[in-house]
Amino acid sequence: MGAFRTFLKGENLRFKLLLYFFTLILLPTVTLGVLGNVIYSKSIEDQATVHTGQMIEQVTRNVEFYIHDMENIIYYLSDDPQIIAFMKHQNDENDSEDMIQESRRVLKTYSDVHQEVAGILVVNDNNFYISNGMDRISRDPLTEESWYKRAFASPKVIHLFSKPIGRNIKATLNYSGDEVVSIAKAVMDPLTGRRLGVILIDLKLEKIKQVIEAITLGKNGFLYIMDANGGIVYAPINPIVYRVKNEWLTDYNNSIVKTIQGSEFQIIYKDSTYTNWKTIGVFSLNETLQEVTNLRHYSIMIGIITLVLAVIAAFFFTASIAKPLSKLRMLMKRAEEGDLSVRFNSRYNDEIGQLGNSFNNMIKEISNLIDMVYVEQRRKREAELKTLQAQIKPHFLYNTLYTIQWMAQEHGAQDVVKILGALANLFRIGLSKGKEMIQVHEELEHVGSYLAIQKARYEDKLTYEIHYDEEIIHYRVLKLILQPLVENAIYHGINARRGGGKIIITGSVKEEKLYFSVVDNGIGITKEKLKEIRELLDNNHVEPAAAGFGIFNVNERIRLSFGKEYGLIYTSVYEEGTKVELWHPLI
Repeated sequence: MGAFRTFLKGENLRFKLLLYFFTLILLPTVTLGVLGNVIYSKSIEDQATVHTGQMIEQVTRNVEFYIHDMENIIYYLSDDPQIIAFMKHQNDENDSEDMIQESRRVLKTYSDVHQEVAGILVVNDNNFYISNGMDRISRDPLTEESWYKRAFASPKVIHLFSKPIGRNIKATLNYSGDEVVSIAKAVMDPLTGRRLGVILIDLKLEKIKQVIEAITLGKNGFLYIMDANGGIVYAPINPIVYRVKNEWLTDYNNSIVKTIQGSEFQIIYKDSTYTNWKTIGVFSLNETLQEVTNLRHYSIMIGIITLVLAVIAAFFFTASIAKPLSKLRMLMKRAEEGDLSVRFNSRYNDEIGQLGNSFNNMIKEISNLIDMVYVEQRRKREAELKTLQAQIKPHFLYNTLYTIQWMAQEHGAQDVVKILGALANLFRIGLSKGKEMIQVHEELEHVGSYLAIQKARYEDKLTYEIHYDEEIIHYRVLKLILQPLVENAIYHGINARRGGGKIIITGSVKEEKLYFSVVDNGIGITKEKLKEIRELLDNNHVEPAAAGFGIFNVNERIRLSFGKEYGLIYTSVYEEGTKVELWHPLI
């Protein structure tokens, strides 16, 4: 090996390039013939597996979307006053006919909007029912049907029934049980929590069929869906699907290879935690490997042709490479010495020409970066000057407040002195010399000053307490995180309450984190509004309303600085009060 290296050192660039060309051409040609089949087989098999997994994931999500859409319809119907009134219906008197007609109108509204709905059936616990698209076959009570009993026994979950054959129900729209999937869920009385009955929706399998048949897995591959009991929800016409045994679908990798009718098939499946259904993809490995064999033959033919052409072209290429490389090396040397005006000009658009263009782009980019750094430094100095100028006004303002406070003290106006002192303190801590983090005692002092000002405004309508453990006062926190919470408590809690209100602020160390709570006995928050607030805090893509901007800002600052395990947690009972918990790392 050493002798070979010594030999190469004495040869010119053209000879070396010819030798390298021959080596680089022969090596991949031989490697392709020996290892190509194994590598290509594995690669295509993996690609087919990944592609099938993606298709299965897509189908699963689409099916879950349709089922979830049906569950939403049930949810909306369960909340409709007309449907609730029918659910509580106890007799069959004529004076209830208007209520029944109005309830049917509500059902028709949903089925008209959602064309995928074949029919909606509402049955209360007294065996009265209304429907849009369904009717009872016999007088046997619908409350004794298996679907009704299952939904009524487990009211908190949705129940799916594939191919619902044998029900005491006939379709007025001329469809059979093989053409629908049934979704059932119990209805709860929103006031008492009592189970009032069950809503059943038949979803047309045509929607699921469209989703599945839009997916292709090779020439003969297919997808189908199996329910939690092993029954086929929908499968395309294919002799293979009924030869796939349910006990095969237990592999923890969700992928198996089985021989069916003398051919190997890859079976990939995914369980839906929402529907408890399986989406299963099946495709032939023999078909896939046949493409690999064809590809290998084409590769060998292309390799031979390429080898012949490459040997001929190598003699011409080597001469065109050596000279421009030398020129490029010289230009790089000048650029290294600081001359950024050099440029490489080539008549060719080959790799060396592209390398020369890259060299030109690099020199140009370096020049641009030097100019950009100069401009950015100048803008930075201008920004620092503007920031300094912007801080002059707040400093002047709270210095002026201290002057007014001194003058009020000279005239004995102690109430004015107290309020001006609190206001000046708010400005002083809010500025904090431009620091983003302050000590806990400063944050508590800031919120105390704010409460003192609000106390002077609201007088006996507002009282407050601040409690904290002494061990936390020297920890550091993001500044101005408590005042927006107190402001919300006053304006949206205490203000809306009749009589006086109270705010209690506590601070301590819990679970190795800094913990604050702001509790008020104001009007509280409704369930709907509390849900909106929690979604606002959990989803930073939601645009906050003006009323929620302060808490959104506090929550975002904490999470962006320290992670999603920190931030705000809201709990509230309407007409009793609200509690806000703030979690912050120990710093």
